[in-house]
Amino acid sequence: MSSLRTLLRTVALVGLSAALIAPTAAAHAEPSPADLTRRIETSSAELERVVESYNKLTEDIKVNKTAVARLQARIGPLEQQAEQSRADVTALANSAYKSGGLHTADALLRPGGAAAMLDRLGTLDQLTRQRQERISGFTDNQRRLLDEKTRLDATLARQAAQARELAAGKTRIEKDLAELYELRRQAYGAATERPAPTAAKTEARNVPAVAGDADTAVRYAFGSIGKPYVWAGEGPNGYDCSGLTLAAWRAAGRSLPHSARMQWGAVAHIDRGDLRPGDLVFYSGLGHVALYVGDGQVIDAPSAGRNVLKRGMNIMSIHGYGRVR
Repeated sequence: MSSLRTLLRTVALVGLSAALIAPTAAAHAEPSPADLTRRIETSSAELERVVESYNKLTEDIKVNKTAVARLQARIGPLEQQAEQSRADVTALANSAYKSGGLHTADALLRPGGAAAMLDRLGTLDQLTRQRQERISGFTDNQRRLLDEKTRLDATLARQAAQARELAAGKTRIEKDLAELYELRRQAYGAATERPAPTAAKTEARNVPAVAGDADTAVRYAFGSIGKPYVWAGEGPNGYDCSGLTLAAWRAAGRSLPHSARMQWGAVAHIDRGDLRPGDLVFYSGLGHVALYVGDGQVIDAPSAGRNVLKRGMNIMSIHGYGRVR
């Protein structure tokens, strides 16, 4: 939680900085295109950090919810098995009594007398003990699973609280961005880049021929050029950075988590010299990821207010490179 609070404090400071800068710029001169772009990208970068943290948290919550459902599916049958074994014990006792096998006088008068009766009693006792041991085993396992489910439920409650806090941070940044977008609208007639559906067609002639499943992923990325950045989006109408790489490789039949940091943990790490189209490029802090498409180019969903585009891969400090397995 301390890192989360630090992140959100940083978010608040960025918002304050934007608020302080805007009046100064308005008082002295119209902001230049470069100044507006720089200020928007600074806030957008902070938003992306929050988005990626939110995405990772969402992935963790999905994993934990699946684990809870799996535990619940195991707890129910154990209870049923324990109840069945208890019923078996009762049935054994009733059957023995009703059949007369345990009537003392009758048992003593039968062939074998007391010895036979003791033998039958011993057999019944052994069967009863076996059933009781099974019941004990079922209930111990059930108790252990219930304890584990309780821990997971507590984790999910904490994660839900963190998700609410991150969502609040996102709302604050979006408010700051809205003010910057309004400046941009007044200066250039548009608050954000307009979706460019023809951009993908324009780039279609540049799609490289790629072997294997990576061909599908690369073609999907080219087909997404010009679509808008959408917070937590994974298509088909918009994407954030890890949502785009996830969707491209999902089209190729591979599964990736919706988080740049978690994708880094899911891929095989490779050297820059081994890069080939379809590989992923991860950036400093693991807050951004892009799909490599050859010739030093990547396709990525840049930041809020912008569209998916193809550009040079050295857009910021690179953390490493990965190949989807």
